[in-house]
Amino acid sequence: MSPGQQLSITNMQRPFLVTVISIFFAAAAVYLWALGATLLVRPGAFSLMAGRYFMFGLELAGPYMMLLFGTAYALVGWGLWRLHNWARWIAVLVMVIGVASLVPKISMAELGIPVFWYGLQIALRAALAWYFAQAPAVIDSFAQKS
Repeated sequence: MSPGQQLSITNMQRPFLVTVISIFFAAAAVYLWALGATLLVRPGAFSLMAGRYFMFGLELAGPYMMLLFGTAYALVGWGLWRLHNWARWIAVLVMVIGVASLVPKISMAELGIPVFWYGLQIALRAALAWYFAQAPAVIDSFAQKS
């Protein structure tokens, strides 16, 4: 390399929360893959309800559905890591579906810790969905990829 040349470093800066959420999507994928594979090899080793936090009511469809959801989570996590705009919008959709799935739980919860816990989850998902949809830093980082 000659003295006048500089190393080409990509200008894409991934916001910290985008990195964290992409890692969470990848972790959910690994979890669902492990559950699905275990249930295929040894049926009944776990309850099908073990995937309920990530599958929004389809956990009773069985281990193949867990593997399919795991693959979807992995694709979204990879897309967020690579700053693909489609992954950003799918992540927002997953967060909105998560909020919608928590509404019946919070409306039936007893006062105290359960209401606080479900309310906190709703608030965090709504805030993250808003951040992914509206934050200038997120929009700019995903726009640079295009």
